[in-house]
Amino acid sequence: MTNAATSASGSASPAGATTPNTNTPHVPETATPPTSDAKALKLTVSRAKELAAKAQKRKEEREAEESKQSETQTQSSAEQPAYQRYHTLAQATPPGLSLPYQYKVLAEMFRSMDTVVAMLHNRCETATFTKLKQGVQDMMHKRFEESHVAQIKTVFPEAYAFRQEKNIPTFNSSIKKGSYHLTVEPVITSDQREARPLLTASRLLERRQIFHMNLVSVVKQHHKAFLSSLVPPVSVPDDKLTRWHPRFNVDTVPTIQTSVLPQPPHTEKLGTAQEVLDKARSLITPKMEKALVSLALKTEAKVADDKETTSPHNSTVPQTPATPAAQVPTALKGVSQSLLERIRAKEAQKLQAAMTRNPVQEDRLLMMSRLPELARILRNVFIAEKKPALIMEVACNRMVASYRSALSTGEMEKHIRLLAEVAANWLTIHPIRKDFYLKLNKNMELNIVVDKLNSRLREEERL
Repeated sequence: MTNAATSASGSASPAGATTPNTNTPHVPETATPPTSDAKALKLTVSRAKELAAKAQKRKEEREAEESKQSETQTQSSAEQPAYQRYHTLAQATPPGLSLPYQYKVLAEMFRSMDTVVAMLHNRCETATFTKLKQGVQDMMHKRFEESHVAQIKTVFPEAYAFRQEKNIPTFNSSIKKGSYHLTVEPVITSDQREARPLLTASRLLERRQIFHMNLVSVVKQHHKAFLSSLVPPVSVPDDKLTRWHPRFNVDTVPTIQTSVLPQPPHTEKLGTAQEVLDKARSLITPKMEKALVSLALKTEAKVADDKETTSPHNSTVPQTPATPAAQVPTALKGVSQSLLERIRAKEAQKLQAAMTRNPVQEDRLLMMSRLPELARILRNVFIAEKKPALIMEVACNRMVASYRSALSTGEMEKHIRLLAEVAANWLTIHPIRKDFYLKLNKNMELNIVVDKLNSRLREEERL
């Protein structure tokens, strides 16, 4: 048996050498990713690169736009100083038909010029521009040029008569005797039969007022164009306009255009080759004549070619519309157009009422806006005093001490009388002997009174 076992073991050993051992652990090989996962990864990477490129491009465009805006702002600020661009906002006067800074300077120049012209005219002396320039600059400490005189002529053409004259005594050695001078003569309309009417102080004041009204009418024309460009457009008669539109920037109104002033007669000047040829045909040689003729023909042909090349280019340029189309902001997307139009119409109606409101109505609306708070203060004064009636003077003093703004006793009395007029069912004034007594209706709620005051204020704002 031992022999059989040994033989069996000997026969089994070579077979075991050829076959793998089943007891050893199996080591897995590294698996390669599928092709579909590799393609998806490449697509996501490429998409991320595209998004990063788009984001970088948008960032560069945004930075370019911001740089352009900053450049335009710096250019506009460099064109006009801040004290001129925001001149109207810095005025302490109440809002009204104020003039731009450059228009006020022109009005002051007209006043100074009219004063100097009156002095020279009243003593029978010819007023030349040289004399006016020196006098106006001494009065205003600013430069005074012929362009300002041309602007004055545009605003008030009936004020002066301008001529070019020579042989006028100037008492100045630097000016030639035979040179021409721009003379200014005032046009005076007089009802009285005077051989030579004088420019008196009353006439100077009248002319200054006419010049100011003409400047206001010029600004009204620009204001009317601004109102017509709004959405919806607003139309206000010029005679009922008491203040400018809140969004109308007065200081950006363009300058007054210059009129044509008389110029001294000029000697004949030759500007083209053809004129030179006609003038000096007898003084040149035949070769020079041929050269000038060819030069004249070449210049005319070149001008014609330039016109032909520029005309189709100009015809293809689209004309910009006079009024830009109304663009809906991104914050209002989804809102119905009819609702936006109604809101804009109400806003335009409110602004139109504000532009045609007189100062008396403005003061009344200001007092009406204070009444709700004053009504609460007056009720607290009655509760603190624990009296059914109060003298007007005592109530005014208590309310002046409790109100947030500084009001005098007389102004507070006007507010109380207005409150008694609007809310007559709540506050009554009883004159007894020499004093006026105030009495409240305790059965009426204060909230009802405040709502009534607010509704009355909204009604008067629409008027």
